[in-house]
Amino acid sequence: MVKISAVIPLFNEEKIIPLLLDRTAESLKKITDDFEIICVDDGSSDSTLSELLEYRKKEPRVKAIELSRNFGHQAAYTAGLEYSKSGFVVMMDGDLQDPPELIPEMYRKLTEEDFDIIYGKRKTRKEKLPKRLSIRIFHKFFRHSTKLKAPENVGNFSIMNRKALDALLKLREKNRYLPGLRYYIGFNQGEVEYDRPDREIGQAKMNVFKLTRLAFDAIFSFSKLPIKLSLVIGMIGIFISLVGAGVVIYKKIIGDAVTGWTSTMLGMFFFGSVQLFFLGILGEYIFRIFIETKDRPNYFIKDIYE
Repeated sequence: MVKISAVIPLFNEEKIIPLLLDRTAESLKKITDDFEIICVDDGSSDSTLSELLEYRKKEPRVKAIELSRNFGHQAAYTAGLEYSKSGFVVMMDGDLQDPPELIPEMYRKLTEEDFDIIYGKRKTRKEKLPKRLSIRIFHKFFRHSTKLKAPENVGNFSIMNRKALDALLKLREKNRYLPGLRYYIGFNQGEVEYDRPDREIGQAKMNVFKLTRLAFDAIFSFSKLPIKLSLVIGMIGIFISLVGAGVVIYKKIIGDAVTGWTSTMLGMFFFGSVQLFFLGILGEYIFRIFIETKDRPNYFIKDIYE
């Protein structure tokens, strides 16, 4: 059995592959020569797979999993994690914003200090302000709206032992947020802090839409707050409606009837919008139940190069 694996999902990353694999291999060699790098091509439309196969000619410890289409970042991670059979597994994005040079330190802390999982915690981030701000808001909201109390400024970058990975892979939901699932399984978890640089090669693949979708997956998978919020606001709306009805009846009795349709229409529009908003929240939960009941695979593998 291979001692340690690094799982890296890739989508249209042809420009960064040589540098990414050079740095990752050099870092793993500081731990052991018995390693593998599992790269998951998530339906790339460029020459990502060709670059991987070319690199394999000089470093056969690089394995390539080609998915049948683009299934998404978290599904690609899942494919690599399920393929790995090693005693220790590193999760690392393929944009080099999580430095591979940190892996030996994470491994040392995991093995010498009796941890099962070590995750990288970002002290600083170099991305543009709007992205940093939105990610910060998400982490705070996620932490305070769930019972997990997951650490802030933590993403996929981590290393875990086989016991923790086997537990993680038992969680089979379709809408996956792996940092949340990783924290959910428990075990002894620790952190290594680092400064996260901005991306230097290529363009970010996690655009605003994908980040928002991931945030929704995280919140709806781990938090009851949206459904509780709909209940509270619904009760407030009923209270306001009863008060308003009482005022209208009282004014009618004393002969000072309320006239004008503007306020009435605004009230109807407001509460109608609130109802539609929370109907959307209920629909999101129902749709997720529908997806789970279909029990489709998270991904399909087209080919494996090993």
